[in-house]
Amino acid sequence: MGDQETGDLARVRIRVKGRGALPSMYLQPRSQPKKRRIWSWFLSVVIALSLAWYLYSKQMAILESVRGPLPTPTPTEISAAEYLAVGDRLFEEGRFDEALSAYRRATELDPMQASAYARRGRILALRHAGEEAVRLARRAVEIDAESAENQAILGMVLDWNGRPTEAVNACTKAIQLDPDLALGYAYLAEALGDEGRVAEGYEIARKAMQLDDQNVFVRRNLGYIYELMGRYQDAIREFEGALEVNPNMAFVHLDLGRNYRALGKLQEATEHFRQATELDPQDPQGHDQLGWTYMAQGLYEAAIEELQKALQVDPNFGTAYGHLGVAYYVQRNYEEAIHHLEKAIALGARSEEYYYELGFSYAYIGQCDKAIPWFEQALLLYPDSQMAKQGLDSCQKGK
Repeated sequence: MGDQETGDLARVRIRVKGRGALPSMYLQPRSQPKKRRIWSWFLSVVIALSLAWYLYSKQMAILESVRGPLPTPTPTEISAAEYLAVGDRLFEEGRFDEALSAYRRATELDPMQASAYARRGRILALRHAGEEAVRLARRAVEIDAESAENQAILGMVLDWNGRPTEAVNACTKAIQLDPDLALGYAYLAEALGDEGRVAEGYEIARKAMQLDDQNVFVRRNLGYIYELMGRYQDAIREFEGALEVNPNMAFVHLDLGRNYRALGKLQEATEHFRQATELDPQDPQGHDQLGWTYMAQGLYEAAIEELQKALQVDPNFGTAYGHLGVAYYVQRNYEEAIHHLEKAIALGARSEEYYYELGFSYAYIGQCDKAIPWFEQALLLYPDSQMAKQGLDSCQKGK
């Protein structure tokens, strides 16, 4: 009975007055919570990772102390063909210095990249960097003599370096390789004009226009033929047409300035020469021609400033030395005139004016013994020079 009583008593104790049995959850013994075990595991993982990172860092520090730091990863360089395309784009944008760098890099990556040599040479020719331009253009033809473009550019470079007969031969070869190459006809026309065959040059320039009147060199070279014919208004029209094709070509602004100056329109000439210096400040011709146009307007100080800029860009640009010498001569600064005129002649610049003004500069500072050889040399090169004759007579009578 004792056991039964105990069971009955237990059942009674878990009753609540007037209510049923309590839920079973209150009948289960309490279990130990899991949170503490999870936190302990997480903390162990963090400590382990921190220790691993510390050991890795120490290992890398030891390695760097032995072999130095690892190089910083750099982007993969583009190919030679891609540099050529970049150079072409930069040339079209009138960014000649950057184009030269791109073409140069193309040939460094691929020494057989003929087009890059040719197009780099063309830019240098436009800046009158003669011998280097010829070397590069010849290298392009050595690599690929069957390229009509390479032959045409060689012709252009030779012509701009004062060798029109050789230029005609190269351009003729280009046309034989590709009878439809407008560029070949355009460069041939220019070379024929410089060789004195202006009428032939005109016909060839018209042929180039028929093939491609949207090529800046085609339009420009027809304008140049008109200039040689003394048809300055027609020349200006074609030069302006070339700028409509591509407004970024500094050398076309030089052409326009030169023709406006021939017409006596000095303000228009000045503006185009100024634009040339803005588009391509590293071309000494822009500064030189702007300075020479200031001279024609009596703006001697401005002229000297621009001519000095030309020499800063290219210390071996003989024409700028000659023009600067004339500017000093006009200002009666004969010592500076002598220095710059002699430098111009030494660099290959040729002008009747340079010789007789050198003679007069020496005569005006009382050194006729040094003046006479310059007057004599002027007459040797220019037998009809009246100024040289007057200077020579004056010095000889004063002896």
